[in-house]
Amino acid sequence: MRRVAVLVPMPLPGPLDYAVPDGMALEPGDFVQVEVGKRAETGVVWGPGDQAVREDRIKPVVARLDVPPMRAEMRAFLDRAAAYTMTPPGMMLRLATRVPDLGGPAPLRKVWRRGTGEPARMTPARARVLEVADAAPGFGFGATELAREAGVSVGVIDGLAACGALISAEVPRDGAFPELDAASDPGHLSPVQAGAAERLVGLIEARDYQSVLLKGVTGSGKTEVYLEAVAACLRQGRQALVLLPEIALTEAFLGRVEARFGARPAEWHHDVQGAERRRVWHAVAKGDAQLVVGARSALFLPFRDLGCVVIDEEHEGSYKQGDVVLYHARDMAVLRASLEGAVAILASATPSLETWANADAGKYVRLDLPERFGAAVLPQMRLVDMRLDGPDAQKWISPPLERAIRRRMAEGEQSLLFLNRRGYAPLTLCRSCGHRFGCPVCDTWLVEHRYRARLMCHQCGHTEPVPTACPECGRDDRLAVCGPGVERLAEETAALFPTARVEVLSSDLTGGTQELKARFARVAAGEADIVIGTQLVAKGHNFPLLTLVGVVDADLGLQGGDLRAAEKTFQLVRQVAGRAGRAEKPGSALIQTANPEHPVMQAIVSGDDEAFWRQEADARRHAGVPPYGRMAGIILSGTDEARVWEAAIALSRASGPIRAANAELYGPTLAPIGRIRGRVRVRMLVKAPKGAAIQQAIAEWTASVKVPSSVRIIVDVDPYVFL
Repeated sequence: MRRVAVLVPMPLPGPLDYAVPDGMALEPGDFVQVEVGKRAETGVVWGPGDQAVREDRIKPVVARLDVPPMRAEMRAFLDRAAAYTMTPPGMMLRLATRVPDLGGPAPLRKVWRRGTGEPARMTPARARVLEVADAAPGFGFGATELAREAGVSVGVIDGLAACGALISAEVPRDGAFPELDAASDPGHLSPVQAGAAERLVGLIEARDYQSVLLKGVTGSGKTEVYLEAVAACLRQGRQALVLLPEIALTEAFLGRVEARFGARPAEWHHDVQGAERRRVWHAVAKGDAQLVVGARSALFLPFRDLGCVVIDEEHEGSYKQGDVVLYHARDMAVLRASLEGAVAILASATPSLETWANADAGKYVRLDLPERFGAAVLPQMRLVDMRLDGPDAQKWISPPLERAIRRRMAEGEQSLLFLNRRGYAPLTLCRSCGHRFGCPVCDTWLVEHRYRARLMCHQCGHTEPVPTACPECGRDDRLAVCGPGVERLAEETAALFPTARVEVLSSDLTGGTQELKARFARVAAGEADIVIGTQLVAKGHNFPLLTLVGVVDADLGLQGGDLRAAEKTFQLVRQVAGRAGRAEKPGSALIQTANPEHPVMQAIVSGDDEAFWRQEADARRHAGVPPYGRMAGIILSGTDEARVWEAAIALSRASGPIRAANAELYGPTLAPIGRIRGRVRVRMLVKAPKGAAIQQAIAEWTASVKVPSSVRIIVDVDPYVFL
């Protein structure tokens, strides 16, 4: 009886054994349909089965799916990623197979191609449509796609169809993407850019693994440099992947790729759904998608021959996934590149200390772009001491910042006010009885979102109407909000500058991703005088008229016990300041702080990045923490607080495997956010020397204690946040 081990996308410790029916040929990597209990699941053949399992317990494979097999390199990547993150392998497979109707027949869609007819009257709009159709004979465009390519309305397509100049056809939605022109002219590169691009191209042509830190100041043209590496990869017939930290960045970036290569690449993130998601997955697996631009989840696409992975803004915390499967896309991208024989390019103006340390140790190649491209120069940065030049009570724009904004408005230039806090105010309380409005299922305060007239929990999403009276004492005249969010800052801005056009950029705006993209486009087009934004605005955006950045509360990120607080604050403030003066006009940044003597504030205005990284590296090395040590967070949670604490204490008393690995165990202690979605949370921390094999020690440790099924244990290897 032939058997195969099939991995299914479920939280199981490993593959399950299945019998291979007569007449069915299966190889490792084949996609199959199997039964798990009474459920039909799509799985992947992982290898030969275990002959020790009794025959009467083995179910047969139901069917082999007509899908390109998963390559050995991809299976090795999923195994290695699962082992490193201590995730069930099936959950890693789930990340790689989240596609509707994966093995079913491709749905059809209507496309338009050049017909034999001619319009009775040729207009410029019709001519552009026919030019696009003639340039891709046999390809076919959807009506909306063709209209966008030609820059016309869909009505023009309808008119050309009526006269036979365009004809329709039904084609599978899994069709290939337009071919990118890798030989196109990249345009002018500065000598420094050209030198960095030449080095990257040489690494790509070697067809071997290498990680590269591409460190360039904001506005230095890092994108143009790494797109040369992408072009070299495509010329070899290999595929490339560019990861971006925010969906809001994709539209502008796709436009730059289209301008460089003559066509739009494949796109992958949570807004890509349904038939288009299936199309991208299949095109990647067949090698018909040369370049994919996407969020961190694109790392799990089944590339046929991956030659280049770019992690743009590699320092961004959004690359760390914090739920279900806990992984850092930066680290997993390097792992995948090493298995694929690809080049990993980590691009940033303010690299993570982990990446900086790897380059400093010689593990990564380092390429520097120390100056802005063209006539643009780096902005001048100045601290505003809020103890001396602070605004009036319950105001947040200091007099120096107000004066600077007025000067920019008089010159027809744009200003950006940066505050990394969503909503209107982070806390609402009653000044009569002291009641504070908190989430009923989390240990957090409710944030007022005045645009929506709701109080919202930023942990679980619970919302309720903005109150008109205190629920404790009944007073309706003593409710007060504390602290500013971007909505409150917009209110103050409108009062100070009543004639200004104000645009707010925040991830929780009503209207979703498309509305946010439209707002970014309006700012870039100069249709706003003052922009107010959260950390979204710090990530790779280019606003030509923006010459002033005001950081409203630079001290915000230094609060709390995060070991990366200094690093994150330095990165965020330097990145957002880098939005100013990216065109011909010089820029400046005013950084409001109540602690201008703080080493981070001094490092920000000094311009000496290397001194800051070395100082931060020395402090981390002395403390034995990442990247010069290992850490793993252990989070126990459950609805019964007593049971959670009992399990945590039992684990702490059984910490022999942790000590045997030369590691230390801290805790248990109540998590900083002690309850989320009704589950009490207790944290523990494992700290070990850099070379320690903590995964094996943690596995032995947690297996040695019987934990109630009502208590959930989550292991976060290399934690990024400690809430």
